[in-house]
Amino acid sequence: MTHSTRHLSIHVDRTRDDVYAYASNPENLPAWALGLGGSIERDGEEWIAPDTPMGRVTVAFVPPNDLGVLDHDVTLPDGEVVNNPVRVITDGTGSLVVFTLRRPAGATDAAFERDAEMVTADLARLKKLLESA
Repeated sequence: MTHSTRHLSIHVDRTRDDVYAYASNPENLPAWALGLGGSIERDGEEWIAPDTPMGRVTVAFVPPNDLGVLDHDVTLPDGEVVNNPVRVITDGTGSLVVFTLRRPAGATDAAFERDAEMVTADLARLKKLLESA
């Protein structure tokens, strides 16, 4: 079985630096990334989302950078690590946020579609928050 990959994106009418500054701050995740639950807390160098639909997960971002890279690993309760590549790219006077969604092994078409819909909704919330600020 081949694993599908989808690139989900949204244009945000804010500069790449603005979008990156907001989205790279883990404290802002509960406002727009609902798949990670309603709260996040720092535990040393890790960020813990205690109340996700999957249970307690750990989120680890790549180090801050000037490239707009927001890649992050989510460690699930069973120890599986899901890598999520995300880029913020200059797009005219605004920016484009691109989330690469990978289909997990064994995921049904319906489950993969639900994941895509959740990420798309998260990106729409990010856009709304940043454009109304």
